[in-house]
Amino acid sequence: MRAYLGLGSNVGDRLDNLRAAVAALEARGIHVVGGSSVYETEPQGEVRDQPDFLNAAVAVETELGPEELLDECKAVEANLGREPGGVRHGPRAIDVDLLLLGGLEHRSERLTLPHRDVLARRFVLVPLLELDPELALPNGTRLADALSALEGQRVERVGRL
Repeated sequence: MRAYLGLGSNVGDRLDNLRAAVAALEARGIHVVGGSSVYETEPQGEVRDQPDFLNAAVAVETELGPEELLDECKAVEANLGREPGGVRHGPRAIDVDLLLLGGLEHRSERLTLPHRDVLARRFVLVPLLELDPELALPNGTRLADALSALEGQRVERVGRL
C-alpha cells in the first residue's frame, strides 16, 4: 500500500537528519519509492522562536497497518535522537509524520489518518504535491485545492533529498 510520510528537522545538520531518516526507514524494511525536494520553512504552531525547518515528503510502499507504520516512524525518530515528550511543535532533530496511508481513514488515541494538519500546512502540501500532483484525501478533497486556498507560510525549495 502507498503511504506518504512527512520529514522535518530544525536542529543539528538538518539535511543530514532528513537523509538519515530515509536510510533508517529503508533499513527497517519500509521501501521508499519517491522523495520530494527539500524545503526550508518557517516554524508553525505555538513555538515560533526557533530555527527554520527543512521539510520533505517521501512516498513509501508498505504492508504495515497504520499503528505498525506509526511505530516504525517513532522508532526511526528515537534512533536518530529525538527525545519523546518534547514541546509540541518545538525544536527537533527529526520528525517523521505518517500523513496518508492509501485511501484509509483511521482514528485512535495515537493516530489520525489522514493526518489532521495535512490540509493546513503548506510545508506538507508542497512536497506531497511534488510527489503526486493529483493526490487527494479519501473523501475526495484534492490537496492542490487546499494548497491554493492557503496564504502565508514561507516554503522555499533548497535542494534534493
